[in-house]
Amino acid sequence: MAKIPDYQTLMLPVLKAASAGQMTVAKTIERLALEIPLTEAELAAPLPSGRQTIIANRIHWAKFYMSKARLIDMVRRGVFTASDRGRQLLVRNPDRIDNETLSEYPEFRLFMVESRRRLRSDEALENPAANLDTVSSMSTVTIMSPDDRIESALQEIEAGLRDDLLDRLFSIQPQAARAAFFERLVVQLLISMGYGGGLGKSTVLGGRGDGGVDGVIHLDALGIDRVYVQAKCYDRESTISPAQVREFAGSLDDKKTTRGVFITTAQFSRAARDFVGGIQKQIVLIDGDELTRFMISFGVGVRLHQTIEIKKLDEDFFEI
Repeated sequence: MAKIPDYQTLMLPVLKAASAGQMTVAKTIERLALEIPLTEAELAAPLPSGRQTIIANRIHWAKFYMSKARLIDMVRRGVFTASDRGRQLLVRNPDRIDNETLSEYPEFRLFMVESRRRLRSDEALENPAANLDTVSSMSTVTIMSPDDRIESALQEIEAGLRDDLLDRLFSIQPQAARAAFFERLVVQLLISMGYGGGLGKSTVLGGRGDGGVDGVIHLDALGIDRVYVQAKCYDRESTISPAQVREFAGSLDDKKTTRGVFITTAQFSRAARDFVGGIQKQIVLIDGDELTRFMISFGVGVRLHQTIEIKKLDEDFFEI
């Protein structure tokens, strides 16, 4: 999948589209789809919030910032067009329009200074009118839109949390206690994901004589439908071999079932994954990275730290 252009790269094509007449974001997408080689999947790709497509969001921010430079005029709700200033810029036939281009205009520089001052209360920016000439270094604020920056920050926070989860798990000593805790953890995770329906329908086996499995999840009240679990708390840099997965698959035969989940803090070799893909049994492999992602998604070993509300303009409120 090709990379969807960032909002600054979209500024020039959006302004060109707006110079042809009154446009909406939807109409702009239709026009750009003929000019930019984006697949149907890319055009439909949503933001992580699911509330808007990525391309629509980036067109919005391209339009928003150009409006602050007075290159775009808002005609009415959701409708915009190129201003006289915007058309004059297009006459110059620029190769690209970005925040550095917009910084040529005092309205945009003032907007950026005010935005930074509101965000940081920076003493050096307390007098915006006196500091307009210093904004050139700020004009290339970032290649990402505010929504992209939020998502990037959230991904960074989550990546740190995933590392913290594994670090905390490996801090449990001795190793036998850690292994026993990990077996309980994976069963609890599967229950939180909706398997088993409750603690009374799950069993942590472990120890010797467990037949090569560490837990069992009962999918029905009578325990007829079951999923067996293998939990291996190995060093995160180590690799699970095909032989280990093959041994687990064999243990499912002993349990007279064909479904299992192999969860580890380590990684699975390509050969191990290929082995699972080539057998009739339904075995799901979850490595350390996937494990921590699931733990965060289903609230296992984590708690809510902070909730941030992001508000947007309610156009309906202003309808007469």
